[in-house]
Amino acid sequence: MRLCSIASGSSGNCIYIGDGESHLLVDTGISKKRVEEGLKQLDVKGEEVDAIFVTHEHIDHIQGLGVFCRKYKTPVYATGGTIEGIRKCSTLGKLPEGILREVEVDKVLKVGCLAVRPFAISHDANEPCGYRVENGGKAVAVATDLGTYDAYTVENLKALDAVVLEANHDIHMLEVGPYPYPLKRRVMGERGHLSNELSGRLLCDILHDGLKSVMLGHLSKENNYAELAYETVKLEVSLGDNPYRGEDIPITVAKRDAVSGIIEL
Repeated sequence: MRLCSIASGSSGNCIYIGDGESHLLVDTGISKKRVEEGLKQLDVKGEEVDAIFVTHEHIDHIQGLGVFCRKYKTPVYATGGTIEGIRKCSTLGKLPEGILREVEVDKVLKVGCLAVRPFAISHDANEPCGYRVENGGKAVAVATDLGTYDAYTVENLKALDAVVLEANHDIHMLEVGPYPYPLKRRVMGERGHLSNELSGRLLCDILHDGLKSVMLGHLSKENNYAELAYETVKLEVSLGDNPYRGEDIPITVAKRDAVSGIIEL
């Protein structure tokens, strides 16, 4: 199985997951052209994408959905609340008839050889979710846009081989940064985004010897930077109540405007 970030950040998100036969995208929050360019680096054609799984209806997760689906007629899977949000987004244009397909959290569905399990997350959207994908004893997950986490979140992220985990902002940068006060409150709230520190603490709860790769994602352009997210998460692991040190874990940071390294499992 392969996991790769085509784009990840507050300006647009698109994650690829595939196994050689089946190919999925989690979100298409960038242009169709950028999605196609990213897929090309993975030797995957647009028409070979079997499904798009949408985490929620915010524009940085669905921006390219309309154009991509009109060209390739790719099925789109999302919760009922997210589908409602997609339908209300006028900038997407008209979607092909019948491509929107509803999923239920905690209910597994199969796409080719891939088993996809949506799980609920805490974010200020209609019915947001993350996704856990399994095949052949390997498991990966995408967990971004969650203002907080709990035992349920941890349970859905246990026994992974790789994970895309949100590290959205540095708390101090956000507090002194240019955002208006209500937006700062929203980002820091329980239905906002995970800080670097909380990302590291969540990682501590899901660490195990089989976790081969951690990709930090959805970094804020204004309130974070890659080196800070990386070092903060590493420090949280080292200080946490676990047998690991930060340097024990293969941690990378997903790029905002370029395809990240491919995680091969």
